[in-house]
Amino acid sequence: MDLRYTPEEQAFREELRTWLGEVLPDVGPPPDRRDITARREYDTAWQRKLHDAGYAGINWPADFGGRGSTPTEHLIFLEETERAHAPYVGCNFVGLLHAGPTLIAEASPEQQATHLPAILRGDHIWCQGFSEPGAGSDLASLQCRAVRDGDEYVITGQKIWTSFSQIGDYCEMLVRTDPDASKHTGITWLIMPMDAPGIDVRPLDTVLGSSEFSEMFLDEVRVPVSNRVGDENDGWRVAMVTFSFERGTAFVSELLASMELVADLAETAKRVTRASGTAWDDIGIRREIGTIAAELDALWSLTKRNVSQAERTGVPGPGGNIFKLHYAAVRERLGDVAFRVLERASLSLDPVEGMGQANQVEERIYALSLRIAAGTSQINKNIVGERVLGLPKER
Repeated sequence: MDLRYTPEEQAFREELRTWLGEVLPDVGPPPDRRDITARREYDTAWQRKLHDAGYAGINWPADFGGRGSTPTEHLIFLEETERAHAPYVGCNFVGLLHAGPTLIAEASPEQQATHLPAILRGDHIWCQGFSEPGAGSDLASLQCRAVRDGDEYVITGQKIWTSFSQIGDYCEMLVRTDPDASKHTGITWLIMPMDAPGIDVRPLDTVLGSSEFSEMFLDEVRVPVSNRVGDENDGWRVAMVTFSFERGTAFVSELLASMELVADLAETAKRVTRASGTAWDDIGIRREIGTIAAELDALWSLTKRNVSQAERTGVPGPGGNIFKLHYAAVRERLGDVAFRVLERASLSLDPVEGMGQANQVEERIYALSLRIAAGTSQINKNIVGERVLGLPKER
């Protein structure tokens, strides 16, 4: 990947920067995180603006409705939207960042024609039906059953931590279609309409006050066999494609936000007074902020490599697991040093001047959640050990 910007890429940056400067003043601030319906309206309205301007699915192939941009243009898009503080992908996260790319890689032409344009326009919100009460980190132990009945699967079971299911139109579902097969080989990946009879969604309130996660109970829910992605009992392989997108490129915008946050923290440390001097005079604080900034820069370089690899192969490689593992650890350490700099101010539920819009309590709690989101750190260590380092599989 040539990291030098071509004249065409520079022109793309200027074009995007100009457009963002024109439209963002009219977008307005995001709604309260606790109002999930308002969040859907806000996020899908922004997605439609992107779509109408030709920026939706910036890295999706043109054959599937995307812009077909180069890896460098994709990174420029992420840099510029973050720099301009444009709305985050929000409720479109599952559809745009891993369900849609999975459909591009694995779905039939009919499935792609039905779902991909609606995802790009923001017409349909997708949720994820993977985890279960007894199958989180050990996802292959899932027990939600799907029994074939003619041209339909009949699904019975329970899911938990189903992102955006209370406002979702479709769900990427993992179900067990062969209970007698080994746990990795009896799973199937389905597209489940969320308006199908028999679905009971119960929102779960988080400590941050939001309810984007839910538990979901399924009582003989019928899904057409034509909604299967891949072959029956081949869902684990398809799920690995989904995870490669979720861990490989889905956290890039957050990385850029963290790079901005650590720069803001350095400037804030120079203003926070101590009994003698400022917080910046503490060599330990300076060293940790500098180390975190360097590690975030290294992760940005890894991101460029991962995006380039995804462009060549169509699917991110295990570099995404390395990124997710290290980003979660660095983000947690960033929260630690922010507490050291801000002291009691870090416990305020109001934003700290010069440190972005979120309060530090929310930032800290969210940083801790990254150990679990998109695969726990322990699971990602196993994947890196086995697939990157070639170590023996865990027994």
